Amino acid sequence: MRKMRVALEIEIPSDVHEIERVVELVQKECRQLKIEPEKCSLNVPVALTEALSNAILRGNREDASKYVRVRASVSKAGDMLVVDVTDEGAGFDLPASTLNCTTPENLEREDGRGLYLMQCLVDRVEQFVDGGNTVRLTVQRG
Repeated sequence: MRKMRVALEIEIPSDVHEIERVVELVQKECRQLKIEPEKCSLNVPVALTEALSNAILRGNREDASKYVRVRASVSKAGDMLVVDVTDEGAGFDLPASTLNCTTPENLEREDGRGLYLMQCLVDRVEQFVDGGNTVRLTVQRG
């Protein structure tokens, strides 16, 4: 991975009411990088909201004693924003959990939509399990 500068590092309780504040902070970094307005105002907030919701609701199961860590990093060249969302859950299988919700067999399902949406909105979605479960969202300028 390229050399990165940490732009934001925050830990929030497993409470969905914290999501909006974190999204606003990351959007600010996005705008400072001069990433396209559509990505900053739509793609990043929606993808990040999904990642945070999954971390709080599924990863930490809304357990008030558990936290979600968010780390936003910017490439030294300023052309890429990487946001890591880490929960205290056991993790999941990213490919198996991501359903194409536009196919006839998945239209009625409610699970897997958030991950699918994230993959449609940002340049890359990755997952790591190391001292927690991390979903990484990467957004490139241009």
